[in-house]
Amino acid sequence: MTTHFLSDTTTLLGRSLRHVSRSPDTIVTTAVMPIAMMLMFVYVFGGAIDTGSESYVNYMLPGILLITIASGIAYTAFRLFQDMQGGIFERFQSMPIARSGVLWAHVLTSLVANLVSLATVTGVALLMGFRTGAGLTAWLSVIGILFLFTLALTWIAVIPGLTAKTVDGASAFSYPLIFLPFLSSAFVPTDTMPGPVRWFAEHQPVTSIVNTIRDLFAEQPVGDDIWIATAWCVGILVVAYGFAMNTYRRQIS
Repeated sequence: MTTHFLSDTTTLLGRSLRHVSRSPDTIVTTAVMPIAMMLMFVYVFGGAIDTGSESYVNYMLPGILLITIASGIAYTAFRLFQDMQGGIFERFQSMPIARSGVLWAHVLTSLVANLVSLATVTGVALLMGFRTGAGLTAWLSVIGILFLFTLALTWIAVIPGLTAKTVDGASAFSYPLIFLPFLSSAFVPTDTMPGPVRWFAEHQPVTSIVNTIRDLFAEQPVGDDIWIATAWCVGILVVAYGFAMNTYRRQIS
C-alpha cells in the first residue's frame, strides 16, 4: 500500500509540477510582492528604524521570507480550487490510485514552488547587501524551520482550496497570514510597540520564528525561541492536517 501511495503521489506530483512550469508567472508573482516590500522597507523606511549595529536588510529578511511563503500558498488553494471545479478529483476517484495521493501532490508542489520563490527573494536580498556568516548547521536549521512553516501553511491552504465557492474565496484566506508579520518583530523591535500590540506581537508564532531565523543568520544563541518556533509550526501542522484530511474525505465522499 505504501509503495502504491508513493508511486501514485510521484506521478501526480509530476502532473502538478508540469502545470506550474507552464505558468511560471505564478512563482514570479509570488516573489515580486515580497521583493517590492523589501526594497521599500530597506530604501524608504530602513533609515528611520533603529536596529542597532545590524543592517536593516539583515534584520527584516526573515519576515520577508515568511511573507513569501504566505503569498505562495494562496496559489496552492487556487490550484486545488481549479481541480475541484474541473472535476479532476472525481475523475481520479474512478481510477485505481491512492485517494490521498492527489492531495499530497498539491502539497509537495507547494513546497517546491515556495522553495524557488524563497531562493529568488534571498538572492535579491544578497544583491541588496544581506550578509551572514552562518555555517552549514545554521543554514540547515533555517531551511528546516521554513520547511515546517511552509508545510503547516500549505495544509491550511488545502481547506479553502477544497471548500471555496469562488476563486477569490480560495485565495483570500492568505491575506491575514501575509499581514501577520507586520504585527511581530519582523520589521521593528517589539519594545517600540504600545502595550496590547506588544503583548500580541511577542506571543504570536511569527515572532518566535523570525527571531530564531535572525539569530541563526547572525550566529547568535537562539535560546528558547527555536523550540517555541518548532512547537508552533508542528502544532499548526497537526491541526491543519487533521482539518484538511477531514474536509477532503467529506468533499469526495
